[in-house]
Amino acid sequence: MSEKIDLSCNVKTIDGNEYAKMLYGGAAMLQLHADEINDLNVFPVPDGDTGTNMTSTVMGGLSEIDGKNDENIGKLSGRFAHGVLLGARGNSGVILSQIFAGIGDELSRYEKVGAHELADAYKKGIERSYAAVQNPTEGTILTVFREATEYAAAKVGRDSSVEDFFRLHIEEAKRSLENTKEILPVLAEADVVDSGGAGYLYMAIGMYEALTGKLPEVSFDKPAASQPKVDIDMFTRDSVLEFGYCTEFLLRLTTSKVDPDSFDISTVTELLDELKGESVVAYKTDDIVKVHVHTFNPGEVLSRMQSFGEFLTVKIENMSVGHSESEPKKKKPAKKYEVVAVASGDGMHALFEDMGADVIVDGGQSKTPSTEDFIKAFDKCSAENIIVFPNNKNIILAANQAKEIYEGANIHIIPTKNLMQCYGALSVITPGITDIDALIDSINRAASDVLGFEVTEAVRDVTLSGKEIRKGDFIAISGSEIPVVSDTAENAVKDILAKIDMDDYEIITLFVGKRISDDDRVRLTEELKDEYPDCEIEVFISGQDIYDYMIAVE
Repeated sequence: MSEKIDLSCNVKTIDGNEYAKMLYGGAAMLQLHADEINDLNVFPVPDGDTGTNMTSTVMGGLSEIDGKNDENIGKLSGRFAHGVLLGARGNSGVILSQIFAGIGDELSRYEKVGAHELADAYKKGIERSYAAVQNPTEGTILTVFREATEYAAAKVGRDSSVEDFFRLHIEEAKRSLENTKEILPVLAEADVVDSGGAGYLYMAIGMYEALTGKLPEVSFDKPAASQPKVDIDMFTRDSVLEFGYCTEFLLRLTTSKVDPDSFDISTVTELLDELKGESVVAYKTDDIVKVHVHTFNPGEVLSRMQSFGEFLTVKIENMSVGHSESEPKKKKPAKKYEVVAVASGDGMHALFEDMGADVIVDGGQSKTPSTEDFIKAFDKCSAENIIVFPNNKNIILAANQAKEIYEGANIHIIPTKNLMQCYGALSVITPGITDIDALIDSINRAASDVLGFEVTEAVRDVTLSGKEIRKGDFIAISGSEIPVVSDTAENAVKDILAKIDMDDYEIITLFVGKRISDDDRVRLTEELKDEYPDCEIEVFISGQDIYDYMIAVE
């Protein structure tokens, strides 16, 4: 990233259409380098997905502005910010979405902006992104964006061009990105820069090159609207409406009807309840309200909702007809709580469902669900409280972002960082519990009591914590550490267990991945029974792609 920046343009202001062109340029550059960003992974495992997550996040924003011509940069940036918030995936994707949400907050005041206004907007991006993370870590995308913004903002004035701001911003972002190795020693040891920071830099370069007209020709996959297949023969002239209509809309709150800033989304949910709506999901982002409701009277719903503002989009589908929802949803009896868990692998899906998970969100490392994926999962529940297991440290932020948006239930995020913690926590959930606070305390204790390890094959040579790891070695991962390097997956399991004082534990649970043969699984199980006769050995076929074994010790 040492190329010279072209200074041939001198744009003083940009409007919404120009800003949209820049956002498309940033997305194109991000997509072009997604694999390179994915490879900036400290651990030598095939699960780097930062570039993919950030690209998907930005695609969510583009889906809100694609095909729309809007010269007002405030309105355009607001729509883009709404889309990236819902589309956010992974920690870097969530942080990127908050950056653009902050930028959109400030740009909402303007029809067009210059360098000075952009600097103020980007400083709002710093505030929003840092506030979104409970314990911000320097040496990440947060640092790169902050230092680049502060540097550029300090040097531009009223007479500076938009090009000046981005040129300075990118110059400092490059320096800051390289310096992430100095801030985080683990990056220096692995000889990589921060992947989220690299993703942001590519986004900024793409925006700048679109502004200056120097964006290289790239293959860019724009978000495409898919048309649902409709089987109109499922509802004939003799049919009777049995399930009602799935009704979805975006409504912009208008100042002529309400105060958008103080408008409480409970006003909407109470109205929909009065109209006997079912499967209600309603949430508010800035002055936009998004609603999903099943109703027999969509016209009445729309008429009443129009008292708050005006519609941006409306979709009404007869649920007796084969639309995108394969089965019409029926109202379930309200429960005290339901459980949403993230998991990958058919075996893990089935196991967690057997243990009481009501909704499984398909995902995990290398397949991180978006904020909107969680919102859709919450929509499938019908409970006062929803307990959520993200099961990956790179998914917790998206779950928390969904919690902030969702209004239909009390959301409790259990910060599980792996599937083994979820397995331990689900074991304490039993039917009939009514004290939700006591249950949450029990779940958190159970999750924290589980020792969890993951075994996989190294995909490249690297030195970490003084250990020489070669491609093809099998490593056992414990949080952010690699305590074991072995020649086979089975030896890695035995070596990591040998490091634990097993006198303090009673149960060893093995979750076996796709690549492991039946013979290897049986042989390892027998060896563990011989080595740890006082422990109960449990084995499940997980169907995992990335991890050959996952081990839970309790």
